[in-house]
Amino acid sequence: MRSIARPFSIMFFLVALLLSPLSMGQGRGGAFGDDPFGALGGVEPGQEVVVRAEISKRRVAAGDQLIAAVVLQHAPSWHTWPNKPVLPEALKGFPATATQVRVRDLPDGVRVGPLQWPATSPEVVNYTGEDLEIQFYKGEAVIFVPLLVDADASIGERRIVFEAFFQACDDRVCLPPTTVAVTLSFSVVALEEREGDAASALFAPFDPRVFADAGAWGREPVASAETGDIEAAPGRSFFGIPMPSADSPGGIAVIVLLAALGGLILNLTPCVLPVIPIKVMTISQHGKTPGKSFFLGLWMAIGVVAFWVGIGLLAVSVTSFADPSRLFGIWWVTLGIGLIIAAMGFGIMGAFQINLPQSVYAVNPKADSAWGSFVFGVMTGVLGLPCFGFVAGALLAGVATQPALVSLAIFAGIGAGMAAPYLILSMNPKWLSKVPRTGPASELVKQVMGLLMIAAAAYFVGSGLIALVNERPYLGKQLHWWAIAIFASAAGVWLIVRTIQITKKPARRLVFGAIGLALGGLATLVALDFTANARERYEIDAAARAAAEGTGEIVTGTWISFSEPMLQRALDEGYVVVLDFTAEWCLNCKALKAAVLDRDPVRSALREKGVVTMTVDLTSTSAPGWDKLRSLGQTGIPTLAVYGPGLENGPVISNVYTSQQVLGWLARARGETPGETPEGVAKAE
Repeated sequence: MRSIARPFSIMFFLVALLLSPLSMGQGRGGAFGDDPFGALGGVEPGQEVVVRAEISKRRVAAGDQLIAAVVLQHAPSWHTWPNKPVLPEALKGFPATATQVRVRDLPDGVRVGPLQWPATSPEVVNYTGEDLEIQFYKGEAVIFVPLLVDADASIGERRIVFEAFFQACDDRVCLPPTTVAVTLSFSVVALEEREGDAASALFAPFDPRVFADAGAWGREPVASAETGDIEAAPGRSFFGIPMPSADSPGGIAVIVLLAALGGLILNLTPCVLPVIPIKVMTISQHGKTPGKSFFLGLWMAIGVVAFWVGIGLLAVSVTSFADPSRLFGIWWVTLGIGLIIAAMGFGIMGAFQINLPQSVYAVNPKADSAWGSFVFGVMTGVLGLPCFGFVAGALLAGVATQPALVSLAIFAGIGAGMAAPYLILSMNPKWLSKVPRTGPASELVKQVMGLLMIAAAAYFVGSGLIALVNERPYLGKQLHWWAIAIFASAAGVWLIVRTIQITKKPARRLVFGAIGLALGGLATLVALDFTANARERYEIDAAARAAAEGTGEIVTGTWISFSEPMLQRALDEGYVVVLDFTAEWCLNCKALKAAVLDRDPVRSALREKGVVTMTVDLTSTSAPGWDKLRSLGQTGIPTLAVYGPGLENGPVISNVYTSQQVLGWLARARGETPGETPEGVAKAE
């Protein structure tokens, strides 16, 4: 679930970046399996679980009790993990995501009690190649939230926002966890105008005993010792430190203080630190007297704050035309933001110089009046952008999903922190002697900022790649080829650019230009080829799984992940089984598979109805397939093992093979021809 104290995370990470200004909230895990959007189940994306909310009374009097119901309506064959997932031993360590409900924006005069969770139902799933029965929420699952109106609550409408956090799964795949917000409204009215208890059958399972101890309720759900299926919702905290609500006065104050600390640190950057004495001396020269200097310094500080508030208004405006949570779900948007932030990080470290247009530097307001000093402050912020623009850019993404008030408080706080030295020093310019000078220390600060900025970029890039793989699952094991293609293309472009700069001879430009194009072009073609093959295999796999779904048949016609129970079942039913032991780092394995197994006539033979093909992935040293490989008397890969009813002495095993050999082994495995064991092939005892 998105952190309750996410705004505080933003500000704590702001201090750490600048120690830095980013909060990313809790990451959303990737999908598990081959159909992350439910297409194979015939359900439109986003409709696997539909969330709605209902309330037992629309009009209540002060002191009344009422019940809110958050309903998870599951599409057929879909379910969600319960609030307390219980996993069998075979799935220990599986990233099951507990369903949670948080009460957000609780209005004044309303208290909330312990949550009451629905009963679970068993469901048979196959996430690892083995059928397992697990308890899930499915169908119509109702989470009850008891509410109590204070006896002194004022008359008027109340609005409550609930956030449901869950992970939808079918019997084969789990989608990324998601958060859905729903809103309920009710009115506190005079005693004679209130409604009676709800007649809706939806609220019949609610356990009213939770109201017995309503006097102990607070502004967040509390634990109940009476009922085992009632659990406390998480409280407001940050790394265990209690935090006030982000939209409360105390919460806003904490946010502003943390942001101000971050803004104060921004003054240590090389673009800002050297100009502080110059700016303050300009103010004092126009001020003549301490009082006038402070007056002009105050207006300059207001100008700096206004600059940052202007950036904050830009961030807030994002939510006026787009839902940021959906916008950041677009893989190329999130990935693009990450790449831009990464470029800023490298720039701040000195890889390249960021300069504003000369027309901006030409603006030189005269700080001898309130208005002039105000513009002087605004321009101080503008001219510092080459050094701290990355902070503003990162915050645009980091706070876009926050309430407008919180976003503006963050930016205003940064502005106040950055403006503080000008305001303080304008009171007594003699204090300028205490201001540190630029040098190795300020350069170090800048470099650390750059590295932390690259760390922040990694979050966005990683999130974008996760979204990309969820959208196109076949790309999951091809990303490293695209990384190779990108860097090879960059090398080719750099070769071409530098050649043009170094020499004017057409022949050399032509030769090295061709080499540069070849570098990038060949690498890109390889990545495209691997991706096209991966997509073809994925589509064939999806079609085969869809055909077998619901029938209980063993999947044939495509490569499936190895599991010992599935291997044994296929052998018991008389199938020919081919095990391909491989790994992502094994280029020989990939080359041999591409040259033999993925080409006709072997490819067609492996897709026949009576043949089961399994990939034994040994990418990790802890992969269970290593035990299987050792049981066959093998220690390295590539290795191919062919089982079948015609192989009475055990499977045929080989580390190198040709198309004709594989076809012969398949025929022998079916019992069609005795054949001979080819040279270099061993038999398992």
